[in-house]
Parts: sequence; C-alpha cells; structure tokens
Amino acid sequence: MIERAHLKIIAALAENGSLTAAANALFVTQSALSHQIRYLENKLEISLWQREGRKLRLTRAGELLLQVARQVLPVFEQTEQTLKAYASGRAGILRLGVECHPCYEWLKGVLGAYLRAMPEMDVDIRHQFQFSGMQALLNQHVDLLVTPDKLVTQGIQYVPLLDYDLVLMVANEHPLADKPYVDAEDLADSLLLTFPVAPERLDVFSQFLQPAGILPASKQIQSLEIMLQMVILNRGVTVLPDWLAREIAAQEAVSICRLGPAGLPKTLFAAIREADTDIDYIQEFISLSCHHQL
Repeated sequence: MIERAHLKIIAALAENGSLTAAANALFVTQSALSHQIRYLENKLEISLWQREGRKLRLTRAGELLLQVARQVLPVFEQTEQTLKAYASGRAGILRLGVECHPCYEWLKGVLGAYLRAMPEMDVDIRHQFQFSGMQALLNQHVDLLVTPDKLVTQGIQYVPLLDYDLVLMVANEHPLADKPYVDAEDLADSLLLTFPVAPERLDVFSQFLQPAGILPASKQIQSLEIMLQMVILNRGVTVLPDWLAREIAAQEAVSICRLGPAGLPKTLFAAIREADTDIDYIQEFISLSCHHQL
C-alpha cells in the first residue's frame, strides 16, 4: 500500500536531487531514508530511482509516482488546513487561485469585504501551481480560479465578475501621451513591459499587435512596482486594466491611451467546478466580487 510518507519521499527526491539533500528536507537521517526507499521498492517490486554519481534519477515508475505525489500531496495539505479551521470554530477555507498579476490589486478590495461578511471563513490565495490554474481547479487544489481567460472545459462554470478595457500606460513626456488612442503601428519602436507570461497568452499581442503584423521589443518584469517606475521614467510602456491604470494615473506622472479606437475589452471571470455552484461561501465571494466598485 502506497502511503502519504512514500509520496513525500518521492517529491523530496525530485525536488532536491540527492539522497542527502532529500533526507535533510524531510528531517530524517540518510540511512533511514534509504531504508524507507528500499522498503517501498521491495513492496512494489520495482525500482523507483537510479544513482548517477551523487545524483538520483527517478525511473519511469518513479516519475509516475511523482506525478501522483504532485496531485495528491496538496490535497492532503489543504484538507488538513480545512480541518484545523473547523476545529478552531471557522467554517473552512476558501482556496483562491489567481491567474493574472493585476488581479491581485483587484482582489485586495474584494477580500476585505469578503472577510468582513464571512468572519468564520479563512482565505488561502495561491498563484503558483505545479500545473496550470485550470488543472489546479480540476484537481481540487483550489476552489475558485480568478482568470481573464475563458477556456471551455467540461465540468467548469465561468461567472463574469468585472468588465474592463486593456489600456496603454506611458510617461507624460512620451510621444504617445497626448493621443486618445494608439494603433498597433504606434508601438513598433516601443519597449513593451509585460508580466512574465507567455506572449501568446497576452491579449495585447494576440488581439492587437500580431493581427497588424507588429512585434515590438518586450521585456518581462515580475514586479508591478518596478514596471511602473520604468514607465514613469520613460524607459518603456505597459498595458494594464483600465481600472488599475486610472488608479495609478491619479497618483503618478503617467498617461493612458486606448488600444485602438474601440478599445480592447476584457472580462474577469470566476471559474468554479459545477459541483460547487451551491456552496454558500463560494457564492458569497462571487456576489461580493460582482458588486465591488473600483
């Protein structure tokens, strides 16, 4: 019988790469870890790893067990957190997945209202998944996924939370600052600052620049604050949701331009499993999100 401890061992081996490092991560001796691995291999009657010098390489069977560990261990962890919440008198934990960087700014206001309305609830926000955000939702690693991308998936329901436009943000002294809107050609010589997301998942590329055959230089930046500083110093331009851009423009020396004469409209969705549509605390989050004023 495969136990949770065995899955933790496989995950630690894959993450740390050596028996010594895995043993340290699990707070056991190297000999004890070796014994547990041999015990598991003998019981399963198959090798799970091979030595390559000082390193360990998982076999095909070990890779299969690692896939299971990466799916099952987060469920164990989250279940324990929920049970602890029950034991302390709270109703549970709402596990939120977030797939876009600006969504965190939007989430700040929603979370305050939600926690005031649901004092018996706890909230866990996850933004780094072993798989994609949708896989995290399907595998029950999160209860609700905040995403701007509506991917038709069996068993998943999308609820619109917020309609907005993507807009261009430039420094006040930038040549485009006085234009009410920009065409794709206007950005041909610009440095476009983006969050670390594949270009094909960014609407400014797929829906605005690429259809016009324009591919400006781009640079990925993890931090919104650093990105804004570069825009303010006229070291690049960026694209943000209009509600966030207006908030920033009220405080900083930046200007906002529409992307094209009609703008570039988007919708922020809550993706939930159809089986969870009647859960009270999920519906309360959706209701508050839909009524949240930016």
